[in-house]
Amino acid sequence: MARVFVSVGTNQAREASLRCGLSRLARRYGVIDLSPVYRTTAVGFEGDDFFNLVVAFDTDQAPAALVAELHRIESDCGRVRGGPRFGPRTLDLDLLLYDDLVLDRDGLQLPRDEILRHAFVLRPLADLAPERRHPVTGRTFAEHWAGFGGEAGGMVEVHPALAEDA
Repeated sequence: MARVFVSVGTNQAREASLRCGLSRLARRYGVIDLSPVYRTTAVGFEGDDFFNLVVAFDTDQAPAALVAELHRIESDCGRVRGGPRFGPRTLDLDLLLYDDLVLDRDGLQLPRDEILRHAFVLRPLADLAPERRHPVTGRTFAEHWAGFGGEAGGMVEVHPALAEDA
């Protein structure tokens, strides 16, 4: 079994989209661990604020099969693909880490480079797995967050009960 970390984001029907995504993830993978949920401003376009968090769970799926399953869950929760890369979305599920695998092929990058570039990914990952080490840098996610020099996007923690109801 591999321990995986997935970034979850939504800026359309945020509460319903999160509940849908988290419910389907739990139904498919069993127990999932959740970071706090953060409200952040949209990055790369003008739009409604996002809700972002990171989840962790164990799976025996290979990385490509897991990504395909995450796309199915996004679709089941109302996501329509084909719009601009940076745009509004009901649900975005991105595989961040797959154990300590380092991979960059066929459109799949592990660890995902957004971890170290965007506060809305790094902060919830550091909350959920502060002592886990980045497979490339060797530094813990808590260390990366403590030294984060990028824009935090006005991140505000959303009441944790939002995720607990999922």
